[in-house]
Amino acid sequence: MTPPSSTPRPTIYDVAREAGVSKSLVSLVLNDSPLVAESKREAVRDAIRKLGYRRSQAASSLASNRTRTIGLVIDDFRNPWFVELLNGLRTTMGPHGFHVAVREHFALKGTIMNAIDGFRDTQVDALVVAAEPGQDFESLGIPTVLEGTRRNTIEGADLISSDQVQGVNLLMEHLCSLGHERIGHVTGAGGSADIRRKAYSDFMKSAGLDPLVEGFANPTNEEGGYLGTVELLRKSPGLTAVFAANDTMALGARAALREIGYEVPGDVSLVGFDNSQLAQSRFLDLTTVDNHAFDIGMACAEALLRRITDPGASPRQITIPTGLVIRTSSATPGRGRPENQAADARDSVKQ
Repeated sequence: MTPPSSTPRPTIYDVAREAGVSKSLVSLVLNDSPLVAESKREAVRDAIRKLGYRRSQAASSLASNRTRTIGLVIDDFRNPWFVELLNGLRTTMGPHGFHVAVREHFALKGTIMNAIDGFRDTQVDALVVAAEPGQDFESLGIPTVLEGTRRNTIEGADLISSDQVQGVNLLMEHLCSLGHERIGHVTGAGGSADIRRKAYSDFMKSAGLDPLVEGFANPTNEEGGYLGTVELLRKSPGLTAVFAANDTMALGARAALREIGYEVPGDVSLVGFDNSQLAQSRFLDLTTVDNHAFDIGMACAEALLRRITDPGASPRQITIPTGLVIRTSSATPGRGRPENQAADARDSVKQ
């Protein structure tokens, strides 16, 4: 029987040490990633040849605990905006050998189901959090991106969001240019809703107009949009326009307006935020803000790849400009409805 060799088989750590680079960079070279500079690539290849390293996929996976998986945490599977975010993330990560897994971050019977901890337990290689974290997190120990403006933070995460203040200002300028002055806002709970609500209020005050806001504690979904709009019209009759904090809330707002008896845009103009597939539907045909979800997904992916390649890189903050998309849900103020007629209609709405 041939005695076992006394020379241990070289590992990926030996290659990294010989080449003077990180283990993650060696993995990128082995996976033929285009992100690696040619000088670093050659250094790794020289080390592989010198040490006689031979790759074992199974051993590499066990040794590094790499799953080639990126976790994406969202707050509502029903919000179609996340579809474009996911497409941008997958389009960029796929060619580098990563797939994306999605979990919803939600409350159940008063308990927060923490998708962030769930992904950490399954040892994903990186994480995109496109939801309220629920608490302030210390560094998660993996490359992390926090997408959007959130109430809580994740230490060491890249921050990527659209320019939401710019987007709100574009909407409000559009409505004011049409002649609207009584403009109500349906808001909800969350950091992005906070930013949009403040931007709306600041614009209205600067224009000498009264901010009219409802729905502070509501979820930013269809139901929240419906309830907030019913309350808004109850407290502020005579509105000529409603700004919903996102397109999904605008769908609920549209249902409330229809039940009360308002036509859109004949009696009340309706605008949203996100330019999701809902906004583009023939039913809503919604004037909204395009915050370029696909581009945000790509930016999240690029940030993760940069941090995977260089784990010591400092986190960055990236803001993506927004644009206004004008559709048929907004128009010049119409005839409106007599106040007593609107009040009678509101009384008939199911609460």
